[in-house]
Amino acid sequence: MSAPFFELGDVTVSLGGRRVVEGVSLELPRQALVGIVGPNGAGKTSLLRAIAGLIPHAGHIRLDGAELAALAPGVRARRVAYLPQGHSMHWPLPAREVAALGRYPHGARDPARLDAAGEAAVQKAMRLTDTLELADRPVTELSGGERARVALARVFAVEAPLVLADEPTAALDPRHQIELMAALRSTAEAGALVLAVTHDLALAARFCHHIVVLAGGRLAASGPAAEALSAAVLAAVFGVRAFASVEDGLPVVVPWAVL
Repeated sequence: MSAPFFELGDVTVSLGGRRVVEGVSLELPRQALVGIVGPNGAGKTSLLRAIAGLIPHAGHIRLDGAELAALAPGVRARRVAYLPQGHSMHWPLPAREVAALGRYPHGARDPARLDAAGEAAVQKAMRLTDTLELADRPVTELSGGERARVALARVFAVEAPLVLADEPTAALDPRHQIELMAALRSTAEAGALVLAVTHDLALAARFCHHIVVLAGGRLAASGPAAEALSAAVLAAVFGVRAFASVEDGLPVVVPWAVL
């Protein structure tokens, strides 16, 4: 039996002497958009940062059979692309050059000069994030939502098989929230595994192939939206009652009232 594409094995993260992620084990396939949801303080961002290699962890994290922590930095940078929360940009680089920074792990040293493969990757990434019209504008002059989309274009330009996105829709208007989630889903369906932390249960239910629910640092539920965001899970984990329906054959979950 072949190994899963992505595997968390008893992953535990401690910060300041306190366990913020505890014993999370999970197997996920390629070609999936996975929403990671949970209340504030559930350990979502800490788990994503551990996967990205930014904070230490116990347990194992494997991608395509390889322990991520054992990969050389350059290899890991091509295998894992990470979008953190917030999009602080202090240098007035054109948006296209910021997106082109995603080609650095592939050997590009000057974002203004890319080879044909790099140029094609950046153009595709900017189309996916609706940022082509922003290409020549300094990122310091863009709105928060526009910077968020440029930051995601940089992540897409890496063309990594594992994409990590922490609250990618937080600064966006409704149209761009939908378009961005659709871009994450299409990236997954093109061959990547995309893990996206979000507080928007409606978007998660609408676009994600799989939902992971964390509570108190532990895995509370995992599965398709109908299971992972069931009335019982929403009540136990979030303390809410939700409106649930189906539209265009897809689940609709809208938190409605506090229990």
